[in-house]
Amino acid sequence: MPELPEVESVRRGLQTYLPGRTFDRVEVLHPRAVRGQDAPMAGLLEGRTVEGIGRRGKFLWCEFAGEDSVDPHRDVLHIHLGMSGQLRVGTQDSRHVRIRAILDDGTQLSFVDQRTFGYWRLGPWADISHIAPDPLEEQFSADAAATALRSTRRVVKAVLLDQAVLSGVGNIYADESLWLAQIHPQTRACELSQVQALRLVAAVQDVMRRALDAGGTSFDALYVNVNGESGYFARSLQAYGRTGQPCERCGSEIIRAVVAGRGTHWCPSCQTLPGAP
Repeated sequence: MPELPEVESVRRGLQTYLPGRTFDRVEVLHPRAVRGQDAPMAGLLEGRTVEGIGRRGKFLWCEFAGEDSVDPHRDVLHIHLGMSGQLRVGTQDSRHVRIRAILDDGTQLSFVDQRTFGYWRLGPWADISHIAPDPLEEQFSADAAATALRSTRRVVKAVLLDQAVLSGVGNIYADESLWLAQIHPQTRACELSQVQALRLVAAVQDVMRRALDAGGTSFDALYVNVNGESGYFARSLQAYGRTGQPCERCGSEIIRAVVAGRGTHWCPSCQTLPGAP
């Protein structure tokens, strides 16, 4: 699933094309792409002019002209990429195009989603108000995030994946951040000191920034930017997907096990479990 760096890369791409453009025609080609939307999407979007593209964590939205930009109940177009969603600018002939929008300048915007877990939905911005600030937001508080991380007995890997605690982190960047902070993924979050939690939050921010600079992580064609470009952070991964390879910090073999229901990678020497022999 695209995580914060990938979604931010998409947001930046859309920001160069969409503001000032009006939806001229919208075609929904698969009903799952607009699930939860009672009225036809074409009637809701056609004639609306995009003012800007916002993001929090893994969630994107289109702001529209004429809406109060600070009103939490303003109408926005929520876009979630799901597992395999892509927003592509330009003509697309893929059989996985789920929504096709034609803008007033003739530009085509396509929502391509092979696995159909993503969606477009028009509704109030407040629908995502439960999502926590993400590590790259201006108003993000490292102290508050560290305190929230430590407020539960769940294992820290599970807490990192909780979008109500720290948004934007998925399986890849959780493993990378825990490796960088030298914290075992099965550590109880409440057993972290505030110093350790702050170190982990700083690691999340560092990993996210470096991944964003590389355009995100692409393992296959399911994640690409709006112009079809892949991200290159996969070349810099230290833990995720490196089972059996030497840890670049100590040389021990990276191991993999299921933690919090997700395949998880860590170094058994650098990331030790508190209280383990």
